[in-house]
Amino acid sequence: MEYYTYNIMPRAIYTKDHNEIVKRLKQARLDSGLGQVEASKKLGKTQSYLSKIESGQRRFDVLQLKEFAKLYKKSLDFFIK
Repeated sequence: MEYYTYNIMPRAIYTKDHNEIVKRLKQARLDSGLGQVEASKKLGKTQSYLSKIESGQRRFDVLQLKEFAKLYKKSLDFFIK
């Protein structure tokens, strides 16, 4: 019987990098002068959705990050530097 080992990456939601991106998301929203309710409406999402992302409770993908960047008028580099 063969056994395989897998390198399991930590869930992105718990990493330092994820937390930094979340911090920049919130800062970008504040810089743009939008509240959570207004930003979430422009994204077609609920305020709860945005709140969970900004508090690090909800994961998001690169396409969602692109939507945030467009709304907040920031480059993707701003979030992942």
